[in-house]
Amino acid sequence: MGNGTVQKRSSLRVAAGILRAGLLAGVLCLPTTLPAAAAGAGTAVAVVVNGTPITTGDIAKRAAFLKLQRQSSAGAREQMIDEVLKRAEVLRLQQSVSTEDVDAAVARFAAGNKLSVAQLTQVLAQAGVGIDHFKSYVAISMSWPRAVRLRFGSGGGRLSNEELVRRMQENGGNKPVTTEYFLQQVIFVVPAAKRNAIMGKRQAEANASRSSYPGCDDAKTFAATMRDVSIRNLGRMMVQEIPEDWRPLVEKAGDGKTTTTRVTDRGVEYLGICKKRQVSDDLAAEVVFRAEDLGKQKGGEDPNSVKYMEELRKRAQILTK
Repeated sequence: MGNGTVQKRSSLRVAAGILRAGLLAGVLCLPTTLPAAAAGAGTAVAVVVNGTPITTGDIAKRAAFLKLQRQSSAGAREQMIDEVLKRAEVLRLQQSVSTEDVDAAVARFAAGNKLSVAQLTQVLAQAGVGIDHFKSYVAISMSWPRAVRLRFGSGGGRLSNEELVRRMQENGGNKPVTTEYFLQQVIFVVPAAKRNAIMGKRQAEANASRSSYPGCDDAKTFAATMRDVSIRNLGRMMVQEIPEDWRPLVEKAGDGKTTTTRVTDRGVEYLGICKKRQVSDDLAAEVVFRAEDLGKQKGGEDPNSVKYMEELRKRAQILTK
């Protein structure tokens, strides 16, 4: 075996390692366009999706691409079916970006992995993926969320009345029940310059004060008897809206009581529970549903995207050859 062949294989291993390391962080965050996936030349048709053929070559390229991501290649066929459905829907809704955008995205991805576009093209070709297949994947990865947002609205915004009704119907026609709190924040202020010197003392003072906390109505008078203590009314919050680091402490505290203390960047804090009650109204329903969606997204699953794909697959004509 010649030195040129050895060097070529070594270079491929190094570049492919870089590609694997940066793939998920780089590709899925890039702006993209929507080039059609290039069918593998000289290969047989494996699946036809709404009249669009997927070849065994297409599936082989996706399997090779999954291997670069250290994922099982077993899902290559289903990924290609989903991609055909997504591409058709994105084009129908005119939500794809330009070819110039995808070329720029690929160039940024290559540069981020210390490769030129030519080197990236070589790596992908030698890995059995090909630059066109890669561009198609990048394009769908970012064009598809545009279609999802158009269909369902922004995930961070208010749910529409229609969406609320639909979600409640899925819940058996019932509005979800949740706990509503009215909270007050008690802050024993610790200046940044004095944190090391007085934090222990301030924490002891905060802990001692909890047993004397008079409730939300008289809290400001209570705070005035101590030094550098601030009171903030946080108002109405559903349990799902309470920050995660405070939520378990609030849930353990009784009505009219306080949470345990926490050291924060402001000093030492605890929360007073002014009032809590069970609620079941439109606002509560929206908060619960948004919290459910966010929880799924944190687990790596966009519920709206999953739902959209289920709808498209249900309507699709998928023929296996």
